[in-house]
Amino acid sequence: MAKVAFLGLGVMGYPMAGHLMKAGHDVTVYNRTTAKAESWVDEFGGAHEVKPRKAAAGCDFVMSCVGNDDDLRSVCLGEDGAFAGMAEGSIFVDHTTVSAKVTRELYEAAAERGIAFVDAPISGGQAGAENGVLSVMCGGDQAAYDKAEPIIDAYARICRRIGESGAGQMTKMCNQIAIAGLVQGLSEALHFAEKASLDGRAVVEVISQGAAGSWQMQNRYETMIDDHFDHGFAVDWMRKDLGICLDTADEVNASLPVTALVDQFYKDVQKLGGGRWDTSSLIKRLRAMG
Repeated sequence: MAKVAFLGLGVMGYPMAGHLMKAGHDVTVYNRTTAKAESWVDEFGGAHEVKPRKAAAGCDFVMSCVGNDDDLRSVCLGEDGAFAGMAEGSIFVDHTTVSAKVTRELYEAAAERGIAFVDAPISGGQAGAENGVLSVMCGGDQAAYDKAEPIIDAYARICRRIGESGAGQMTKMCNQIAIAGLVQGLSEALHFAEKASLDGRAVVEVISQGAAGSWQMQNRYETMIDDHFDHGFAVDWMRKDLGICLDTADEVNASLPVTALVDQFYKDVQKLGGGRWDTSSLIKRLRAMG
């Protein structure tokens, strides 16, 4: 078993770190809010530190799941950052959804210290993290990935290396682009059913068995019909992710007209006070329109 540090104990990181502990690894955690780290230790055991550098000291692997580009830089760099505490030959695995630009920047900074850096964003939501069935898409050196994969397996249903540094983040962008269009399509279908005085549940029971079926339909249609939007991945975070997608699309000369439109629809949801609603709340916008 490995000595592992986990940095960031949000709705995803908290259970992910727990799965590492349950798998038999020696886990030390760090969280910006110390009380959260203390609660994790009370629940799972292990240890916690008040600085990323101290948490990472002596670890074979350091995993992170924080908020955005700046948060990731903060836990990695500087005299209290994880890189300063990591030994040559150790591996940093980042599960945050961030830009490919910051990923490559940190990959280079890590390499200067003899540290490997694997970008490994995740999909599957809070339930996937709690049940240990996340999809993990990775970029980085093959040798580092091969060492990290058995550790990641503690909370993954599938884990794949897609390519060099940044490829994992680019793949996560594909994931978010696909979700945006799917949720908007499902929202419009359910909204249409409501306006046409159809039984939404009966409609989905039929169409979900054909070409219209999707994970979003299977897992979100009932709560969308019931006007319940508390499933962990918030609209605010989706807009952060879609912003990354749209910025990167300009860099690689990709056209994302539907993604750009749905991003604006999520902006409308924020104006309705739904920044913390989950992403299936796009239907709230349609209902608000009458």
